[in-house]
Amino acid sequence: MRLLPAILYFDKKRIVSTEQPTDAELVLQTTAGDESAFAVLAGRYRSRAFSTASRFARGKQELEDLTQDIFLKIWKGLPTFREDAPFEHWCMKIIVRTCYDFLRKNRKRRENEVLAGESTSLLETKKADFPDSRRKEAWEVVHHLLSQLNEKDRTVVTLLDLEERSVKEIAQLTGWSESNVKVRAHRARKKMKHLYETQSER
Repeated sequence: MRLLPAILYFDKKRIVSTEQPTDAELVLQTTAGDESAFAVLAGRYRSRAFSTASRFARGKQELEDLTQDIFLKIWKGLPTFREDAPFEHWCMKIIVRTCYDFLRKNRKRRENEVLAGESTSLLETKKADFPDSRRKEAWEVVHHLLSQLNEKDRTVVTLLDLEERSVKEIAQLTGWSESNVKVRAHRARKKMKHLYETQSER
């Protein structure tokens, strides 16, 4: 696997100056060859990328690979960034589309795998999401149902219901029309309901 600049592997406890540069300034510094500027930029969006990627990846290694691929694409795409839109929005587009591409690339392999459930190696904050076994079981059921959707439908449901993003925002992030997002969400939810009811009867 291709590696990002070594400087990216930063200490989470890094002390940052109180006078922090803007995202746009960091982009300019990075494209000028300052790898430390990219480390700061990546630090600002690491938790966001990690959180979204964790909804698509299974296990620690897959999550790390997907997250690294996200930042590799961000790094390589920086020369194309234009300040007519916020860097945050541009960054989220890459995060979402990389996750979608990841699903497409790994679909066949995943079809032959058994869903292992939520990995304890994912964000530790998720432990707080499971105050009891019922909630954890419900989370695993949702992931199992999502794994049976096609890539586009799964992406839409994940962003709409798990990330709680609006239809308009999802359309902007994916490049799909709002009507397409609505249709896919409706179809995916209907299929998930059918799958759940069918499996519950067994």
